[in-house]
Amino acid sequence: MDTVQNAAQHPDDEQPWAELGLKADEYARIREILGRRPTTAELAMYSVMWSEHCSYKSSKVHLRQFGDLPKSDALLVGIGENAGVVDVGEGYAVTFKVESHNHPSYVEPYQGAATGVGGIVRDILTMGARPIAVMDSLRFGRADAPDTARVLPGVVAGVGGYGNCLGLPNIGGELLFDECYTGNPLVNALCVGVMKHDDVHLAKAEGVGNKVILFGARTGGDGIGGVSVLASETFDAEGPAKRPAVQVGDPFTEKLLIEACLELFAQDLVTGIQDLGGAGLSCATSELASAGTGGMHVDLETVPLRDSTLTPAEILMSESQERMCAIVEPGKVEQFLAVCRKWDVRAAVIGEVTDGDRLTVDWHGERIVDVPPRTVAHEGPVYERPMQRPADLDALRADDAGKLPRPGTPAEIQAHWLAVVSSPDGADKSWVTEQYDRYVRGNTVLAQPEDAGVIRIDEDSHRGIALSLDGNARFARLDPYTGAQLNLAEAYRNVAATGATPLAVTNCLNFGSPENPEVMWQFAEAVRGLADGCRALGLPVTGGNVSLYNQTGDVAINPTPVIGVLGVHEDVRARIPSGWRTAGETVLLLGETRPEFGGSAWAGVVHGHLGGQPPAVDLAAERALAELLAALGRDGLAGSAHDLADGGLAQALTESALRYGVGARLALHGDAFTALFSESAARVVVTTTEPDRVRNIARAAGVPVTELGTTGGGSLVVDGVLELPLAELRAAWSATLPALFGGPEHGTALTVPAGTVPTS
Repeated sequence: MDTVQNAAQHPDDEQPWAELGLKADEYARIREILGRRPTTAELAMYSVMWSEHCSYKSSKVHLRQFGDLPKSDALLVGIGENAGVVDVGEGYAVTFKVESHNHPSYVEPYQGAATGVGGIVRDILTMGARPIAVMDSLRFGRADAPDTARVLPGVVAGVGGYGNCLGLPNIGGELLFDECYTGNPLVNALCVGVMKHDDVHLAKAEGVGNKVILFGARTGGDGIGGVSVLASETFDAEGPAKRPAVQVGDPFTEKLLIEACLELFAQDLVTGIQDLGGAGLSCATSELASAGTGGMHVDLETVPLRDSTLTPAEILMSESQERMCAIVEPGKVEQFLAVCRKWDVRAAVIGEVTDGDRLTVDWHGERIVDVPPRTVAHEGPVYERPMQRPADLDALRADDAGKLPRPGTPAEIQAHWLAVVSSPDGADKSWVTEQYDRYVRGNTVLAQPEDAGVIRIDEDSHRGIALSLDGNARFARLDPYTGAQLNLAEAYRNVAATGATPLAVTNCLNFGSPENPEVMWQFAEAVRGLADGCRALGLPVTGGNVSLYNQTGDVAINPTPVIGVLGVHEDVRARIPSGWRTAGETVLLLGETRPEFGGSAWAGVVHGHLGGQPPAVDLAAERALAELLAALGRDGLAGSAHDLADGGLAQALTESALRYGVGARLALHGDAFTALFSESAARVVVTTTEPDRVRNIARAAGVPVTELGTTGGGSLVVDGVLELPLAELRAAWSATLPALFGGPEHGTALTVPAGTVPTS
């Protein structure tokens, strides 16, 4: 047993600090902090807590910009807690956050994705909220690649299986493909919860003599160093250099844990609470103690185990799921344990809050940890990594997508239209969403394929929230500053398209290795862009997640900042759906279309091209459009609203028509190709029975309006350009994913990419 006393007496014993992901100077700093070499258990704690995933050591200097945004009256709890909390009116508070589980999902797709959902749900739960919905943003390599066929079905099953078992509706998200994600899929999971203002709980250990209670599942060997160490390294061409066991999830235990926690909160039995996710008990104990006013002592042998062979260091590092750590007053311990017994949740008193400023851990009476908790949890290394503008960026931007060959005949326009909407990115996502329960609990108002998910939070007043999760890595590759703002604008616009008022932002920033100066430049520019964008839109950043080292060998993924926006509906009965329901409505395009094709779906699908400048950002126009949409929703003037993003107007018209099987006759103004395939931002298609009123309100708001035509019929007719029967359009749009990944009519994957433009 490597005790504190033994560490002092044998200062020169060799330790595997490099194998645990520490650098030589980091190990030296630990020795300086402690005044001796660390024990094996202390080394384990520092290694996981100082990992990139847990400490944010490469990103922290840039993320501080989010804390400098103007104060928002809606923000109740900001960055630094398990999740941010915002005021949504009528005494309600909502907490929401998105996190990554990328590398574990590559190693073991089902459990990696499932435990990603479980972890983000517990983050929401620790704030005192009842989780009410989840979302996911998924990215994989080429849709026809063999490894995509291995990873994607397991990830989708894991997301759906865990969320469905918890009884949480999955109300939306993304599914996108790009070769850069081969070997590095992105699995970003979001959860949202609701509570009253007085129910907010924080993660801190206060009150000398208060007990530390570990409750939930037993601690096992799964996930030792998993998300913390695994997420802080790149994969080589053969796969991960380390293959620690990915955490194994048990959603039924988590469901019991949720109900137990909510009852514990209701009975006021908890002083502070923390979930055990990345870095496990090392994280929970050090963060609770660090955030409190005293220290903490833990008797590690009291931790319930499902593997009796675990060493103390392994117990501290284990990332076994479905576990929580609570600080409880001595007089309330029996009540606490009684609630746990009621819900069949295992609980054990493992320590207590102490006077002073030390975190100490004993193993059968032997002291194996004696550290200042802030040095573990909050005072790890902070790096200002070298940054360098990518060497290929000027050439990439100069490769103007607007100069690519364009369709010149109606037949070519139709072929390109079908290619874009039937590509894996543009195609129907029902193959995925049918595996998710979108309506459980009965409060889902809108869900995928709508622009944003909408959930009712009060059944009497019908107050509700809208959520969207968006990211476009093509734009961010061309310009990470502008790309981050375009992603923010799209999520903001998607929420606004339902008639909601956007209120707050969360984010999941997925990038390559921070040790690559070009990646760090991309990261810094994206953060700067997002901060400036939130400032312009008046939105606070409530928190989020950074996922680095997403690359295989020297090849990094495209910078992928995924942005979540939360909005508020005063009455969800006034929400605006995205699909056309009835004939005879006027179709209007709100916003201005410019010839902008850099990073567009058309350029990528038809020409395999990425280059040029991304669309221009006009956040003032986005804000004006959002205010207009809120007014149309309040006044009941919009029968539908659908934002224009990937695939431009062609994609939006397809999805609007196929949602309920209602076509339209349309006339385009100016160049038909630009009108259909440009991806200019700040645009929405709406339908209305009162076009003159909409025009007047839009004119007052400074939003351009273009009349396109009228809904009705069984085809999409664009005068002088094409006529697409909805049956033909639906066949192309809906066949892609089943053909790739299997379904009732398709048992094998395609060997050629879907959406390829016909050559004859």
